[in-house]
Amino acid sequence: MKANQEGFTLVELIVVIVILGILAATALPRFINVTSEARTASVQGFAGGVRSAVGVVQARFYATGSSAATSATMADGTTVDVNAAGVPAGTATGIGNALGGCAAGAGACSGFTAAFGTPTTFQPTNGGSATCQVSYAPATGTVTVTTTGCN
Repeated sequence: MKANQEGFTLVELIVVIVILGILAATALPRFINVTSEARTASVQGFAGGVRSAVGVVQARFYATGSSAATSATMADGTTVDVNAAGVPAGTATGIGNALGGCAAGAGACSGFTAAFGTPTTFQPTNGGSATCQVSYAPATGTVTVTTTGCN
């Protein structure tokens, strides 16, 4: 007795899978481009780290009780240069040390390149434009994020 079999042959199934793979490979890149979103999120995350570092240094400055000090010594022994308000200076030994070794050189700032000064800017080392950056004002401790051009 021979039973009637129903269904698809193996060749038909393979052809369908190959066609779906070709369609996915050509259509998917058109709908998914997350590079700029990832870089924007990275810049915003780094800005949060800078804000936290400023807050921790200021807290340590006020906790020691000396408003005449020009530096704050952190719990791990790192010395951070500060202004009269306890805000880290815009130097490698100021905000660079507050960020935990950011003063060590290019790329040492968790994938960001620092340009110390007034203001201090941090730009992603892996691309983006000159407008994709975190800006730190050492006089006030204000952190500004600019994400235009993060592509």
